[in-house]
Amino acid sequence: MRYVNIALIVLITAAILLFKFQNLSSVTVSLLGMSMTLPLSVLTFLVYLLGMVSGSALFSAYRKLYKGSKATA
Repeated sequence: MRYVNIALIVLITAAILLFKFQNLSSVTVSLLGMSMTLPLSVLTFLVYLLGMVSGSALFSAYRKLYKGSKATA
């Protein structure tokens, strides 16, 4: 099983590196009068991280509301 995990990690890392090197073109992002130019792969990674943070915060809030509703019932 350890070799399967190592193989999966190697494959995922290779896919991420392949994506990064194929998306080196720069994009400009503007928000509220500010603008930033960065590689497309970095932008994709930042959007992914932002989605993980906001999704986990939303899931945590729902879980807290659900536990609170069960405690008062």
